[in-house]
Amino acid sequence: MYALYIANKNYSSWSLRPWVLMKALGIPFEERLVVFQEGSNWQPFRSFSPAGLVPCLHDGRTVVWDSLGIAEYLAERHPGVWPAASGTRAWARCAAAEMHSGFSVLRNICTMNCGLRIRLREVSPALQRNLDRVGELWNEGLDRFGGPFLAGAAFTAVDAFYAPVAFRVQTYDLRLGGAANGYASRLLALQPMQEWYAAALKETWREKAHEAEALEVGAVLQDLRAKA
Repeated sequence: MYALYIANKNYSSWSLRPWVLMKALGIPFEERLVVFQEGSNWQPFRSFSPAGLVPCLHDGRTVVWDSLGIAEYLAERHPGVWPAASGTRAWARCAAAEMHSGFSVLRNICTMNCGLRIRLREVSPALQRNLDRVGELWNEGLDRFGGPFLAGAAFTAVDAFYAPVAFRVQTYDLRLGGAANGYASRLLALQPMQEWYAAALKETWREKAHEAEALEVGAVLQDLRAKA
């Protein structure tokens, strides 16, 4: 059985991607959660991940230490990771790769913190450009392939790569326009997303850097997490 190493569900957007993909597609795996360590520069993760980062998938002696790499590794072994039609699959791969390598302003300002509700002090032009592009991309996929998911009727890896954005939409009350916010709501309502969210709210451990990032960008309206 696969072993998937992840970090705290409240914070770890990168971990969410393969986790929700495998859950949604019914691919069995053993979850191994390792909490972020204060001031460690993530070195403890080096015991299971060559880059010292999560997520990291172990399949026997094979180690896959990047979320996009994990998606492609799984696609070689399981149907449904990517859309079957070649044109749709090409679009989905490009959209996932764009998320994998881009949207740095959205990532840095609206860090994932599932249990908080935050009112941003401002939406900078750079952040708005990222939000506009997410909305444009989501609306294109929904319109072009008919929904309810980005590449058509089935949840695939491209949806998994944008699943953390749905939590950001919820935390920061982000507006994307068109059908995009409805799509975020559908992602949040999925059983695997609800399972992740419930576990995130139960976490009592806090990491100072992640908490400080949230406080820097806005006012915390609610903290729905279990008390530390």
